[in-house]
Amino acid sequence: MQVALPRIPITAAGRRLTLLARRSLIPLLGVAAFLIFWAGAARSVETSLGTFPGPAEVWSQAGNLWQEHLRERSRETAFYERQQARNDSLAARDPDAPIRWRDYTGKPTFFDQIATSLSTVAVGFLLAAAVAVPLGIVCGLSEGFYAAVNPVIQVFKPVSPLAWLPLVTMVVSAVYVSDDPLFEKSFVNSAITVALCCLWPTVINTTVGVAGIDRDLVNVSRVLKLAPLTHVRKVVLPAAVPMIFTGLRLSLATGWMVLIAAEMLAQNPGLGKFIWDEFQNGSSDSLGRIMVAVIAIGLVGFALDRLMLALQRRVSWDKQAILR
Repeated sequence: MQVALPRIPITAAGRRLTLLARRSLIPLLGVAAFLIFWAGAARSVETSLGTFPGPAEVWSQAGNLWQEHLRERSRETAFYERQQARNDSLAARDPDAPIRWRDYTGKPTFFDQIATSLSTVAVGFLLAAAVAVPLGIVCGLSEGFYAAVNPVIQVFKPVSPLAWLPLVTMVVSAVYVSDDPLFEKSFVNSAITVALCCLWPTVINTTVGVAGIDRDLVNVSRVLKLAPLTHVRKVVLPAAVPMIFTGLRLSLATGWMVLIAAEMLAQNPGLGKFIWDEFQNGSSDSLGRIMVAVIAIGLVGFALDRLMLALQRRVSWDKQAILR
């Protein structure tokens, strides 16, 4: 004979505590367990540059990189102040004297390189999105057009960025010729390589989203005799937005991963070049500084994904796209 246990009612405060534990306490426990494992495992790994850095060493190197950034900004400020004082003195002696300004040419800091990587991936991602979303819409609306371009998509989709980069470098060197270029060639090479690898997830997901639109919506559009562009704007885009943003999120994540390898080879002054320079440097602090860069890459990638998810919530009718 089974005895039914009485149910204990859960109060609103209890539900809030349960939700807090699920969203905050449990993830913190997971992070703490990972740090403990990392600290213990790092002590047992000996490399040619010394013991593998644990969390404490990486934290220390992060502080050193921040201090280096502050010192470099102080040098930059002092450089422009000296230049301003020199020009003021020159103008006071001779008002007609030509005033010349020189740009500060100090070494970029770790945080400058993060900014460079972000700008590079942003340009590559936007270029890819500008091509992939319209292409995916056309593929989803036209079975014949999709059948024509699908073999090209399937062939180029798995190509590594390491294969694209030499070709991109040769093309950019031949086409992008200027005595005063707006962007450095290394930046252009990295951005185009990122764009080429960002194309495919957005194209495929946009195609699936457009092709899967409810047929009732398509029939209503036909009954109303909407113009093609009006049909795309009023029917196709609102219905396909969730899948389009799924493709954009995948493309952004792909682009951020691709960027590091591209910057290493193209020597674009971003996080990839920072890691390569530290590896070549071979000092006792290099491993710790590389681990700082690895963690920064992961945190920035996570932040970019959350940003895309928040943007999707604002523009999409699909409110199931929650931040979690």
